[in-house]
Amino acid sequence: MMSKIFQKILLAIVLTSFVISCDKTKEEEFIVEKPKPKLIDFGFNLNDFNIVNDTVKSGDTFGSIIDKQNLGNKGVFDIAAKVKDSFDVRNIRKGKTYSILRSKGKTNKIQYFIYQPDKINYYVIDFRDSIIAHKKTRPLTFKTRTIAGALDGSLSETLAKENVDPALASKIAKIYAWSIDFFKLQKGDKFGLTFTERYINDTVYDGVDSLKASFFEYKGKKIYAFPFSPNESSKRLEYYDEEGKTLKNFFLKAPLKFVNITSRYTKNRFHPVQKRWKAHNGTDYAAPTGTPIMSTAAGVVEQAGFTTGNGNFVKVKHDRTYSTQYLHMSKILVKRGQRVTQGQVIGKVGSTGLATGPHVCYRFWKNGVQVDALRLKLPTSTPMDSKYKQKFLEVITPLKKVLDSTASLKFRD
Repeated sequence: MMSKIFQKILLAIVLTSFVISCDKTKEEEFIVEKPKPKLIDFGFNLNDFNIVNDTVKSGDTFGSIIDKQNLGNKGVFDIAAKVKDSFDVRNIRKGKTYSILRSKGKTNKIQYFIYQPDKINYYVIDFRDSIIAHKKTRPLTFKTRTIAGALDGSLSETLAKENVDPALASKIAKIYAWSIDFFKLQKGDKFGLTFTERYINDTVYDGVDSLKASFFEYKGKKIYAFPFSPNESSKRLEYYDEEGKTLKNFFLKAPLKFVNITSRYTKNRFHPVQKRWKAHNGTDYAAPTGTPIMSTAAGVVEQAGFTTGNGNFVKVKHDRTYSTQYLHMSKILVKRGQRVTQGQVIGKVGSTGLATGPHVCYRFWKNGVQVDALRLKLPTSTPMDSKYKQKFLEVITPLKKVLDSTASLKFRD
C-alpha cells in the first residue's frame, strides 16, 4: 500500500517538473532581444561608435582636442595640413559643438571628427585610412503656413503667441516701411500671413525663411503685400498690393524703425527748453540714445555738422524738390557730399542741442519750404509694367484666396 502511494507521489513530482520545464521552454522561445533602433546623425549610425560630444571651450584648439585621442602614428600638424583645403582647423571657435566618433572596444581609436560651426553646416574629418575632410550640409525642408490674428501688444509679441518666430516682425516692418506706421497700429487690428518655415532634417525648427503673402488692417483698410520679380533672371523681389501697385515709396514713413512720436509739426508749440511759444517745423521721434537714424530717401548729404539749436545734424538733398533734415544726433556717420541710399544709417539718436531727452527731430522741405511730412502726399516709386500684370495676378490669386479664407474662419462670428 505504501509502495503505491509513493509511486503516485513520485509520478506527481515528475509531471510537475515537466510542466514547469515546458513553461520555461515556452518563455525562452518567446524572449527575443530587440535590436537597438538606428540612431542616425551626420550620415552615421551612431550605435556603431563610442561617441564623445562636447563644446569648444576657451583655450581649446583643434590640436588640444584631437591630441587627447588615440591617433596611432598620426601627428596633429600632419592632419591639419592634409585637410586644410577643405577645413581650416584654425577656424574652430569657442562655444561651437563637436563630436568624436571612436571605434568600440578597448582601443577607442578615433574614426571621425565632426565640427559644427552652425546648425546647418558641419565638417567631417575621416581618420580611417588616408585622412580627408568634407564640408556637409544638413537637409533642409520648407513648410508653408498661413495664420490670421489680431494685434495684442507689439507685432513680435503677437507673433510669439502664435508660435511664429518673432524675427518675422522685422521682415514685415521692412516690407511695409513705406505704407504703414506700425506705431499707429492698435490692439485688435487684424492681419494675415502666409510664410515658409525651415526645418533641419525635417524635424528641427530653424525659423522663418520667407514671407509669401500678407495683409494688415491700417486706418480701416486692408493693405496687402505680395513678393514678385517681373524679371525672371533677377532674384530681387519687390512687394506689391493686390492691384499690382508697389508698396515701396520714394520716402520711408519715418527715419527710425521703431519709434514714438512725441511732438508733431505745428505753427505754435511751447518749447520745453526755451520756455516760449514758437513754431515747431518738424516731427519728434523719441528713442533710446544710440538708436540708428536712417535717411528716408536716397540723396546727397548737403550739410553735416553742429549748431547750438540743432545739435549734431544731417541734411540730405534728394532731388530738386525734396530735402530732409535730422537733428539732435549723438553721432554723425556721414560726411558732406556723400551719396546715401534709402534706409542707410546716417547717425545715432541723441539729445545734443536744444533737447530735453534723446530723440530725432525730422524736418522736411518741399521746394525750399518746410512742410509737415506726415500730412504730405509723397511720390511713389515706378509702378509695375503692364506687361507683367497678368502673370502677377496669376501668381497672387491662389495666395490671396488662402489668406482671405483663413482670416474669414478666424474672425467669423
